[in-house]
This record gives sequence, C-alpha cells and structure tokens, in this order.
Amino acid sequence: LAEEVKSLLRVAWEDANHPDKGFKYLYLSAADYGKISAANSVNVEVVEVDGETRYKIMDVIGVQHGLGVENLRGSGMIAGETSQAYKDVFTLSLVSCRTIGIGAYLVRLGQRVVQVDSSNIILTGANALNKVLGRRVYTSNAQLGGVQIMYNNGVSHLTVPNDYTGVVAMLKWLSFVPKTRSSSLPLIHPADAPERRVKYIPTKMPYDPRSMLCGRLGEGEMAGWEDGFFDKDSFVETLQAWAQTVICGRARLGGVPVGVIAVETRAVEVTEPADPANPDSEAKTMNQAGQVWYPDSAFKTAQAINDFNHEGLPLLIFANWRGFSGGMRDMFDEVLKYGALIVDALREYKQPCFVYIPPKAELRGGAWVVLDPTINSEVMEMYCDRDSRGGVLEPEGIVEIKYRQRDIQKTIHRLDPVCQDIIKKLSLPDLPATEQQRLKDDLAKREASISPAYEQVAVKFADLHDRSGRMLKKGVVEGVLDWPTSREFFYWRLRRKLREFNFCRRVEKIQKCTQTEATALLKRCFVEEQSGDRNHRWEDNRFVYGWIKEQLRSKSSLLNKELHQMERVEVMSQLSSMMSQHADMALDMSFSLARRLTPEQREKLAEVLTQSAKF
Repeated sequence: LAEEVKSLLRVAWEDANHPDKGFKYLYLSAADYGKISAANSVNVEVVEVDGETRYKIMDVIGVQHGLGVENLRGSGMIAGETSQAYKDVFTLSLVSCRTIGIGAYLVRLGQRVVQVDSSNIILTGANALNKVLGRRVYTSNAQLGGVQIMYNNGVSHLTVPNDYTGVVAMLKWLSFVPKTRSSSLPLIHPADAPERRVKYIPTKMPYDPRSMLCGRLGEGEMAGWEDGFFDKDSFVETLQAWAQTVICGRARLGGVPVGVIAVETRAVEVTEPADPANPDSEAKTMNQAGQVWYPDSAFKTAQAINDFNHEGLPLLIFANWRGFSGGMRDMFDEVLKYGALIVDALREYKQPCFVYIPPKAELRGGAWVVLDPTINSEVMEMYCDRDSRGGVLEPEGIVEIKYRQRDIQKTIHRLDPVCQDIIKKLSLPDLPATEQQRLKDDLAKREASISPAYEQVAVKFADLHDRSGRMLKKGVVEGVLDWPTSREFFYWRLRRKLREFNFCRRVEKIQKCTQTEATALLKRCFVEEQSGDRNHRWEDNRFVYGWIKEQLRSKSSLLNKELHQMERVEVMSQLSSMMSQHADMALDMSFSLARRLTPEQREKLAEVLTQSAKF
C-alpha cells in the first residue's frame, strides 16, 4: 500500500457522530494534498464542503513501484519466459518448501517437478480460502497442494523426503540429458553388456511390467535374478502415482539414455478425494482395467512423449493396449482429446522412436492408430515379438461380426462326419415325416454338442489373422523379434539410428532436405563404397553403425567428400542467386570476394578471366 497516502487520508462520514452508519469517500485536506501533490501519488477530485476544500481520492497510485498490477505484469512475463524455456532448454524445479500463486504456475510451466514431502504447491493459502468461504474448511496448505494432491494428479513427477535427496534426484535426471541442445547423448560404460539376453519372460496373465523393464528376483524354481530389458538399476520412473495404467520414465540401454513408456497389465484403483468445501462431496474409488487408455493415462502418455522430445531422448514404447476406454464418463472426460494429443506429440518427435509389441502383448484398434509409424515415418519404426498380436478387434469380437453362428453351422456341416451323415439321410426321397423329424432333432443335438468346440475354432481362425507373420507380410512392422535377443537388436539399431540422425542433421545444415532424403543419400554412399556382395549389409545395424562412424572420422572418406561437394554446390548456388537478384551489386561483390583470395587463387582467377575474354 502507498504509505505516504495512508498516513494522511481522511474519512467523509455519513454522520460524524455515528461512524457505524458508513462513509461517503476518502479525501485529503488541502494542506496534506500539498505535501504529496508533486509526487503524483493520487488522482483527486476537488470538492467543497461547508467552505472546506477537500481533495477526494479517486485513485491511489503511490510513489513506490510494485504495489499492485505491475507485479502481475512481471509475473506474466516470467510465466511466458518459463513456458518458452521449456521448449528451448532443459527445465527442472525442486519445490522444497512452499510455492504459491504465480510460483505454482511456474513449476508447472517448467513441466518437470521434484517435490519434497513436506512442501506445498498452491494458488491460494488455506487461511485465505477459509476467509472467502466464511468458515474453517481447510486445516492446512497440505490439503490443497501437498504431495498427496500434486503427485497423484501428475503435477509433480517425483517426491523426495528432503532437500538433499531432491538434489540427488535432479542430478540423476540430468545424467540422462545432453548438456546442450546440439550435444550428443551422455553415454556411459554399460553395467550390462548390450548382447546379454533378456531372461524375464512376460506372461499372458497380468504381471508387473517393471519386471520386464528392469528385471526381478525370481521365486521358487525361478529363484535368482531375472534380467529385464534395460541395464540393471537404470530405470527411473516418473509420474508413478498418476494415471497408473501407463508407466513412464528414463532408463539406459547399453549405456544409452532412452525415454520409456510401458503398459500396466493389472487393474488399478483410482481415488478422487472429497472436497472439504462441499459437504455433499465424498471420496470416490474407481477401477481401471489394464491394457486400456483412459483420459488420464492418455494425457500422461502425451506429456511423457513431449518431455522426452524436449530432452532430446530416443523413445522406446512397449505397446500392449487393447484400445481406448469409450464409456460415457470417459467420453465426457475427453478421452478423444487426450488420445489425439498422443498423435500430436509423436508427429513432433525429433529423435529415434521405436514401438515394440512385446511377448504375449497386443495392439488393437485406436491404440494402434495413435502409434502407427506413418504418423512420423522419418523417426518412427514399429517391431513386434514373434508371440504378439495386432488387429482391429480381439478375436472374440471379430467372430461376433464376421464368423457368426450361421457361419459356424456351415463349418460344422462341412467338416463333421456325423452331421454330414445325418444331412445325407435327410436328402433321401420319400423319407417318412417321423423319421425326418427324428433326423432333424439328431442334427440339432449334434450341432449343439459340438458348437462350443467350433466356436473356439472360429476364435482361433480369427486369431491367426493377428499374428506377427501377417503383420510383417503386410509391411506394418519393420521386423519380427525374439524377446531374449531383442535387447541386443534395439541397442545396435538405436546406435545406428543416432549416427544416421547426426549425419542427416549435418546434411540439413548444408541444404534444405527431409530426413528421408538425407538417409537415401547415406544409403547411396554406402552401396557405392561397399564392394561386391557386402552391399546387402545395409540391414546389419552393427556393421552400418561402424561404417558411418569410420566414414565421419576420416576426412578423405566418401561420406565427407560428398558433404564437402554439397557445401560447394550450395555456396555456389547461393552466390549465383544473390548476384542474379542484385545485378547492380554483382561487380562490387566480385571485388569483395577477390580481395579474400590467396595470391595463387587470384592468379588462377585472372587466368580464367583472360580465357573468358577471348571468347
């Protein structure tokens, strides 16, 4: 508040003897106004009351800057800069005590948040809210923005018991991120050899997918450590308490940092807390099935993809979704909107992105659509395990539509010898009515007795359309993998793609082209440089990785010569274009360029000009 005005203000009462009847306005006396008029602290209106000149206060401006809305403008500027910072650099916040108002928005705008258990992220304090509500509703700020709120709703990515462990968590997070936007990924010597086999085998029954990612300690006959897909102890999960049907985090594959998204196969419970401000509200607990995208888990998936993209991490999605939840409540809660955000996030992805359908897993319907590599074919690839499934509907659903009871009946009549014998007898001429009815009853009984078995046959037939062999034949996946050796395959595929992406970015700096065009140039150089039957090794990820590495290391290599030639052509094209557009300046430009030549180059230029003059 403006203290210089506060100490001088006067009150025009409705009745000076009865202040409880209220007041008309605030004013300054003539003498007091004279003291502060030069400072322009107030806007006033002059009024005369009983011969007294009063300066009625219309606006209080104040001498000191920072008393009101100007602070909000500064807060808005900070908010805008923080939002832009998330796109430009790596942002990470540690909430160690309390962040309130714009501070709460800033940690959210920075996206990545580590919250200490005793801290709060709030917009308005509990006491202020109680005053607005007119009663004591909230007992502490923790009710509004403690970890039980902010960790469960996805604002906080990690929770820690104290500041020290918070800083340790931040440093570990930073260890996955390149030091600058243009830097390479921070590789470390792998704790596990890239070639080691994956020992944990996913099952058809619900299981903890974290065991698939980072391994587990076996029980009973399987006692001992069962290695997971990633390096041991490298997986760091974030957003664990929010939207638990999806699992996301960061891990290392042979020492290479990657973003990870996997699917919870078990059913989970979601609890919505009651609001103390609404006496009629009550806590609700809802069940969410595994392998299904709900509004919250679809949003979590999209947000994780965006975070990984801004961190410059490759992405590995272990796809095991049967589809999106489509009930009335989920449609109202905008599952369509959040599902579309997954597509938007993948379309903007700049790093290698692999979608892998692991053993016993399935990818169907809309879930396949939002992960299909055609969304961003320059960076996305899809693979499936030999024992995985992919299709529009589950086999039982397909049978309900495409292999109905009448079709099953036709199959029974075609294959079952007992039914065939009965049908043959029914076709005999002059068959008595009683005998005909008996045969029809026998046929119906036979059909009813074997129909369940043939229904299973129909389901099996539909299931055969969803196998990995068909997916590969139709070209919707890049390859079919075996789970035990999938780690080695993806390690070398990732190392190769990272090398390819680095080369493509060098090409894009020289001339405008797509990732696909730059990769085609790389392949042409590979085929040209390799001799004889070694050309087929383009599909050998380990070999191509080594070849690119050696090519870029040697200045005299075919690849570097190609890049140098492209630079020459591009520079000449730009110079020619500039001279054509500014013909009146062409001579001056030529003189300027000539001054920068070495004596030998000038001599060569003079020679060329002399030869040109003769013609």
